[in-house]
Amino acid sequence: MLQVTIEQLNGWMAQFLWPFVRLLALVGTAPLFSESAIPIKVKIGLAFVLTAAIAPGLPALPPVPPSSYEGLLLLAQQVLIGVAMGFTMRLVFAAVQTAGEYIGLQMGLSFASFFDPATGSNTAVLSRLLNILAMLVFLALDGHLLVLAALVRSFDVLPLSPGVMHREGWGVLVQWGGVVFTSGLLLALPLICALLTINLAMGILNRAAPQLTVFAVGFPIMLIVGLLVLTAVLPHAAPFLEHLFQRGLHAMSEVANGFSSPASPGR
Repeated sequence: MLQVTIEQLNGWMAQFLWPFVRLLALVGTAPLFSESAIPIKVKIGLAFVLTAAIAPGLPALPPVPPSSYEGLLLLAQQVLIGVAMGFTMRLVFAAVQTAGEYIGLQMGLSFASFFDPATGSNTAVLSRLLNILAMLVFLALDGHLLVLAALVRSFDVLPLSPGVMHREGWGVLVQWGGVVFTSGLLLALPLICALLTINLAMGILNRAAPQLTVFAVGFPIMLIVGLLVLTAVLPHAAPFLEHLFQRGLHAMSEVANGFSSPASPGR
């Protein structure tokens, strides 16, 4: 009869449970993987398959009882690492959606929204359009595979051990959030400038000739100009998004490095 000791069970848990938790946390927060349209069982199964693929190549970890203080600390660390790295890339898509909100507001399409089951709230049409475009570029660049590869590399920087997670990683994440939302504003800047110019021109014309009632036709003019500028800008959005995704992957690595090393005295 096959007998399994507690030490052997703890060793198996250490080899598979902790990587599984980190991968599952990433799958639950990273773009594409965290879509609500994907069943939870599929997400868990994906994390399990990836764990089975990478766990044999990870450095051996001394058995840590899952119910011990060290085990609970290690579990919390893996969740935080996976969530932080997945959220880093998700910020890119949040910035793209914010750009869509800016554009829709200037075009007068802020009322054009629908219920998005992915977020559980009303989403502007242009935000959804830009988000779909960003997702297609993300898939074309194999971004989903690069995100998983970045997490696998994090096991070299952040090995499975109940050590201390340094706060520098959270600082990197906050800084990246500011950078990525600035990039989202830059994505919407051509349309914002064009539409503000049209608004300014109509305001001057209305002051010069009030009898023309310029603002009566202002909405269709803004809509037509916005669509024309959007048509001209969209072909150039893919290189911009590619650069943003590359910076996002680099930020994921920087977050992992920040968790593994303390801040230098000069920072």
